[in-house]
Amino acid sequence: MTMISSWRAADVRQWHGRGMEQFHHPRPACLGHGSSLRPTEERRLLTEGLSGTVLEIGAGDGVKFACYPNTVQEIAVAETESFLLDTVRLNCEQGPVPVYRVAGDVTRLPVPDGAFDAVVCSLILCTAPDLGQSLAEVKRALKPGGEMRFYEHVRSANPLAAAAESLVTPLWSQVCGGCHPARDTLTAIETAGFVVDHVSRFSVLAVSHVLGAARKTA
Repeated sequence: MTMISSWRAADVRQWHGRGMEQFHHPRPACLGHGSSLRPTEERRLLTEGLSGTVLEIGAGDGVKFACYPNTVQEIAVAETESFLLDTVRLNCEQGPVPVYRVAGDVTRLPVPDGAFDAVVCSLILCTAPDLGQSLAEVKRALKPGGEMRFYEHVRSANPLAAAAESLVTPLWSQVCGGCHPARDTLTAIETAGFVVDHVSRFSVLAVSHVLGAARKTA
């Protein structure tokens, strides 16, 4: 599989003022072909160079399907939100790759072991009820040497900001779809046994993000 060798932090930082993935989880009123959503540079970088079979967990608005290269043969989507599935169905029609749905979420993926060349996680790991179990499922779904692509917001490196994120997490999680803003997701990826090949760190609207690729060792 093609690894991301050409990414630079500057490639991502120049886009940070444009907003966070343009409604990763859009409201129902935003759905459909009439939506103003467009692929962002972050989405393009997230899917760049992929090939073979891909599992995307938490498809959001589905716009990134248009970003997948034609070297990807098939995409499976694990998404539990019914109104998001509606917009996924519409947007995947505009992409170059066949897309199908698997019923399940990041903590329990109904897929065979080693079924995919790559797994794409985009602003979804913050909502996982059990991050360790979720990453174990991602690892199980990957072939040996397979790649996990991730674009996630993470705990701030600023101690005061990180303390504030921890303080607001209980309420924030209730009103923001289970999001945990104080998670150190990158460390969790490494602890799960992935080898991080590349990562860019940047801020969007003062929120810390990581965008990168990690590999499952054989």
